Amino acid sequence: VSMADGPVSTSEVETSFRKFAVHGDSKATGKEMNGKNFAKICKDCLITDGKNVTTTDVDIVFTKVKSKSARVITFEQFIMALTELGPKRFKGKSKEEALQLLYGLIVGKEPANAGITRPAKAAAVDRLTDTSKYTGTHKERFDDSGKGKGKVGREDIPDTSGYVAAYKGSGSYDDKVKES
Repeated sequence: VSMADGPVSTSEVETSFRKFAVHGDSKATGKEMNGKNFAKICKDCLITDGKNVTTTDVDIVFTKVKSKSARVITFEQFIMALTELGPKRFKGKSKEEALQLLYGLIVGKEPANAGITRPAKAAAVDRLTDTSKYTGTHKERFDDSGKGKGKVGREDIPDTSGYVAAYKGSGSYDDKVKES
């Protein structure tokens, strides 16, 4: 982002701030950001470059701008933090210039879901989960399409009719009572 684009509006930065503030926290409102998400916005927007600005610098600045007992920062405190980090990230630039360059890095960014675990797709897994190859009692647990039958295919349902197992005359009681 060059300075020719003009100053970036803080409302655009605030949009990104809100997206990162709610990331990974279902109870977050988007008005305040915790330290973890502050570190994430700095990493994802390439504010931390590993040389001039490290993750340690980010944590120190976060602690510096937040209120004593608070664990979160507001958008105003976020801007203060960026003002601190700007000259470190862009050496030789004025505070205002550096801040505008940081805004340029942040605008339009959303939290990246790097490293999300995806299910393994290996030949071994496919072979093990192919229900058509199941034998013995395991075969009984699935229908022809490979869909599980649930309880029906899994357990012996007890006979609760009141008759002894394998009794040949089950269901004949009512007939005998009517005869007498």
